[in-house]
Amino acid sequence: MGRKRYAIIVAGGSGTRMGGDVVKQFIMLGERPVLLHTVEKFLNLKERPEIIIVVPSGLREDWKAICKEYRFAVSHTLVSGGITRFHSVKNALKYIEPDSVVAVHDGVRPFASTEFIEELYAEAEVCGAVIPVIKVTDSLRMVDGDVSKPVDRERFIAVQTPQLFWSEYLLKSYEQAYTPEFTDDASVVESIGVKIKFAAGLTANIKITKPEDMILANAILTSF
Repeated sequence: MGRKRYAIIVAGGSGTRMGGDVVKQFIMLGERPVLLHTVEKFLNLKERPEIIIVVPSGLREDWKAICKEYRFAVSHTLVSGGITRFHSVKNALKYIEPDSVVAVHDGVRPFASTEFIEELYAEAEVCGAVIPVIKVTDSLRMVDGDVSKPVDRERFIAVQTPQLFWSEYLLKSYEQAYTPEFTDDASVVESIGVKIKFAAGLTANIKITKPEDMILANAILTSF
């Protein structure tokens, strides 16, 4: 029997870059809010994980209202977010049991397919730490003040979520104090000496952070 599965959906951001009055995780994508699309991708797995959803403390009631309006009755644990993503994940880890495998996913990545997530869980079960990555296709430049120089994009990759880890790695690594170098969960886990395995990411697995991202998201939705 494999490890128990968890999915931490981090939707603790204020979404100020989107403009308007609605935070990005609650913006409508088609007929449902973005966050609902994201969570639903985890519900059709062969072994459904326990769902933990992290939202800002001031938006807990808003999320409950969304669940009621869209008849989302799936059992889940609702957790208040922290001052940074690091602290939001740390808050969620209080609800994780030992000897499990945990996916940590951005609440505003609604197009991670169920098949894609299933493959990542299977890989994490074996290796203990896996993250999806994609090649960088744009040209890159390194900036230092007013000066910039081109860099070899073949030396860089773009990192996505969900990122999956054995619970013991996450729990131990998140005992550390926060530093700005912790840009994602992989950077936190890697800091305690864990080797991170790469898996092929999905081009469609975009993160919605800016208004123009919604144009692409709606286009993907029609063909997803």
